[in-house]
Amino acid sequence: MISCLTTFPTNLRTLPSVDRRPSVHVGWRRRHRNPDTCAYRTKKQVTAESTEDDSYAGVAPYATNAPFVSALMAFAERDPAYFCFPGHNGGKAAPAMLSQLFGPDVFTYDSTPLPWIGNLFSSKGPLTASQKLAAEVFGSSETWFLVGGSSCGVMASIMATCSPGDFLVLPRNAHISATHAMVLSGAIPKYITPEYSSLWDVAGGVTPSQVETAIEELKEAGKRAAAVLITSPTYQGICCKIDETTKLCHSHGVPVIVDEAHGAHFKFDPRLPMTALEQGADLVVQSTHKVLSSLSQSSMLHMSGHRVDRERVRRCLEALQSTSSSYLLLASLDAARAQLSENPGAILGKAMEMADLARLRIGRIAGLSILDAS
Repeated sequence: MISCLTTFPTNLRTLPSVDRRPSVHVGWRRRHRNPDTCAYRTKKQVTAESTEDDSYAGVAPYATNAPFVSALMAFAERDPAYFCFPGHNGGKAAPAMLSQLFGPDVFTYDSTPLPWIGNLFSSKGPLTASQKLAAEVFGSSETWFLVGGSSCGVMASIMATCSPGDFLVLPRNAHISATHAMVLSGAIPKYITPEYSSLWDVAGGVTPSQVETAIEELKEAGKRAAAVLITSPTYQGICCKIDETTKLCHSHGVPVIVDEAHGAHFKFDPRLPMTALEQGADLVVQSTHKVLSSLSQSSMLHMSGHRVDRERVRRCLEALQSTSSSYLLLASLDAARAQLSENPGAILGKAMEMADLARLRIGRIAGLSILDAS
């Protein structure tokens, strides 16, 4: 009887350690690629750097700069035989038009979660290592990868800080995921009307004084704000004074959630605003796919400090995310983070120069104006 698991010619748990860079790859592209383009760690290196669990070390040697990507590549090197999902069977049963669209290699990496590589709910392994590296790069105490977009991160943040009957202070132009989170958590909204420019017909951010007024009004009514949600930057690029707002909220014992979906790039160029994490926010949601380089639908949730219960955040994410999380999306997050850790200036520098030039030239055209969001 064959169990519904991925099977291999030998017991993966007893495979010898890999002490060389593989030169044979599944698929034509990988067979003809320079193996030195991905640096693999040996079992000895993994043992020296890992703290809890090395059970996967001899199975999927992984790169110091991209643990999850490299572990997934090492899995594909073994040319596995599939006796489990996904049903496309590593691409062998994939629709022809999909193979033509994506190419054959992508299906090799679209695997069901593997125990030695991990999934979103693992506490050890390459995926956990990748998330720890992301926390270092983005400056958080902990980072979680998201495959449900920033919507998932916003919802988990609200659900982790608000219980039924609690009040959430938020702007009226908050993302719809905040409304969904209040439905699921039982939180009650205390809305703030953001600043509005009639000249541009654009809603801005919320001010620290508006947040303070909302908190005080709740206190006067015998109620308490469980959390404050801020959207910064807005879709139009308008940023709030997060540092002042966080100091104010923390003085009242209220954690601050920042929907920074459009500001994942802030940390990587000195010309950009300070990140919400740098300004003291407790939970920050970023769309890595929007202005960085991961695949669409992939995002990150960052936590700083201890005002929010880490375990509660984890449980909320577990409730909201799929147990069959896409390895393609997770790999793209790991790769995007590795790209930023190596040379962020090369990624954003040219784009910043082009944006400045575009603003300058558009501003010279009669009849056109440029919104100054500073």
